[in-house]
Amino acid sequence: MRDAIDLDAYLRRVGWSGPVAVDLATLRGLAMAHVATITFANLNPLMGLPVALDVATLQRKLVDEGRGGYCFEQNLLFEAVLREIGFDVSGLIARVLWGHPEDTQTPQSHMLLRVELAGESWLADVGFGGHVLTGALRLQPDIEQATGHEPFRLVRTGTEWRMQALVRGEWRTLYRFDLRPVPMIDYVVANHYVSTHPASRFVSNLLLGRTTADRRLSLLNYDFTVRRIGHEPERRQLRDVAELREVLQREFLLPLPEGADFQRRLEGLPRS
Repeated sequence: MRDAIDLDAYLRRVGWSGPVAVDLATLRGLAMAHVATITFANLNPLMGLPVALDVATLQRKLVDEGRGGYCFEQNLLFEAVLREIGFDVSGLIARVLWGHPEDTQTPQSHMLLRVELAGESWLADVGFGGHVLTGALRLQPDIEQATGHEPFRLVRTGTEWRMQALVRGEWRTLYRFDLRPVPMIDYVVANHYVSTHPASRFVSNLLLGRTTADRRLSLLNYDFTVRRIGHEPERRQLRDVAELREVLQREFLLPLPEGADFQRRLEGLPRS
């Protein structure tokens, strides 16, 4: 039996004041509220700290302490929330292709969710950083689907699906996946790789993402980018650690770790 989530505390955390029901409006609305308030962040891997995936730890970290997390944490929390409401939800696993050629063989390092609702299958994903899905997608290939931001679509070849977004007039693949059920141990193994392996970008870079109704915010070390629908991206390099800390708190809503270790880790981040 899976641990239960404190649903009321979660709803307060994401600023949800209306009713919840097993319906599409709740699924889409909660996904939007989640990505606007619970920041995608990799502070634990960056600091060499473990990333636990049990619901009690996720509740404490992402809800009670107001911190952020990355895909496994975000989507496992959201899965627990949806299940508590009464949704039929399960997890899938994907190979990230964002920033890679289409034929690149990448590891299974990303989690997303499948939701069964009123006889239809939907996909939700609150854990893909600065280009996260805002809303939910019907599990149907080759149709352009509206989201809270740019259009998305799913492309299927045999048993493989690709999640794509229309970015500046071009369809770009975020990741590829299939529909096989994923046991929890597969997430544990993938999470261990992503959070500890030297080849993982999460252990040597600061990666943040938050998406509001009108902006996508992303940070890679000292490079801060704001994307508004219909506008060119606004990019700037932060000057120093003081400005970086300010952006982490003001734009990404993160409580920052205390102590010299965190300060030194920020000072040592790569600069472009």
